[in-house]
Amino acid sequence: MMKPVMDGVFAINKPSGLTSRFALDRVTRALSKAPESQEALAVLQAARSQAQQGRRSKTTKLKMGHGGTLDPLAEGVLVIGIGSGTKKLGDYTNGSVKHYECVGLLGGSTTTGDSEGELLQKTGINITKEMLTETREKMIGEIEQTPPIFSALKMDGKPLYEYAREGKPLPRNIKGRNVTIHDIKLYDDSLNTDHEWNFLKSEKDQEGNSLVTQLASNPTLNDHDVPFSKKWLEKAEKENLKTDAAPVQPVAEGVDYEKDGYRAPTLHFDAKVSSGTYIRSLLSDFARAMGSSSYMVKLVRWQQAEWDLKKNVFEIEDFEKYKSEIWLPVLEKVFVDSNVDIRSELEKQIQQCPEGVKSEEELAAEKKEEEERIAQAADRKRNTDSKGKGKKNFKRQKKY
Repeated sequence: MMKPVMDGVFAINKPSGLTSRFALDRVTRALSKAPESQEALAVLQAARSQAQQGRRSKTTKLKMGHGGTLDPLAEGVLVIGIGSGTKKLGDYTNGSVKHYECVGLLGGSTTTGDSEGELLQKTGINITKEMLTETREKMIGEIEQTPPIFSALKMDGKPLYEYAREGKPLPRNIKGRNVTIHDIKLYDDSLNTDHEWNFLKSEKDQEGNSLVTQLASNPTLNDHDVPFSKKWLEKAEKENLKTDAAPVQPVAEGVDYEKDGYRAPTLHFDAKVSSGTYIRSLLSDFARAMGSSSYMVKLVRWQQAEWDLKKNVFEIEDFEKYKSEIWLPVLEKVFVDSNVDIRSELEKQIQQCPEGVKSEEELAAEKKEEEERIAQAADRKRNTDSKGKGKKNFKRQKKY
């Protein structure tokens, strides 16, 4: 039997603002339109029909999945498996080293740990470069990290973020787990205030009162003790060093973080970490160790295992603005050997097959088709919601 063409592992650059699921769906739809995909589906259907003793298979779309969720705010490497490649995704979710770049604003924490959430706490920012360097050392190595409640981690079969959205108490405390922080590189522009990010403003109720107290009743990243690495704790014991986090600093008198034009100092670092590490938690713990707080405004996953954003990662648009004559030969090379310079290979294919670049008319037609598909999906959802399932009483938490 012929091996399906669409079969293996590759990676895309997930844009900020999209969920990992939505990014995967876009790629799936783009790949499924290719004639070669229909051939691959025909092969799969024939194989399944044979296995089911002649009963007709209902396989209508490519089997695809991703190897490690990225937060909607985050961008960067998202590993994708297609066909038998989906069986290899566990190697990426459980056993790979990942390289991130993170920017946080100091002086505040949020319900989600990033700027997608609501302001939860404001703290002082009496921090020096020396404190950053000292704290970095405390974080490198194996630590017991507590995952954020706004995460896909499950408790009793239910994602933690669903408990948070519904305002329901957790069946038990979130259990910390061992992760490894291989390295942290601090950028020179840490503590810089010359940037574009506004500090979040506190949410108010209808009477104009702050919702901080209500929001703080849910589990947050401020609830657990700040974890330091086992390596540093051993050093601290030998040298009789203090192992407590610095006390929480009060906001300096006369400073209004929510004033228009205020720019909070940044905490900007690269981190190489093991699978299962939450960068939002690492950022929050880093700031709390210095007696402050921080929430994330930017996250880039530069690398995951062998996939490098600067070299062998596709853009979603590569599958949308080019026909399969251009991207498929490159994708097949990646399936065989991940060490491919994708930009260079795509340029070669464009030169060899210029007719593989879609025209503005073709792109406009596909855009219209996609808009109609989204509108129809929204109509179906509204019809389903109107059938009397009832409204849930959610606490004020933003969808994540």
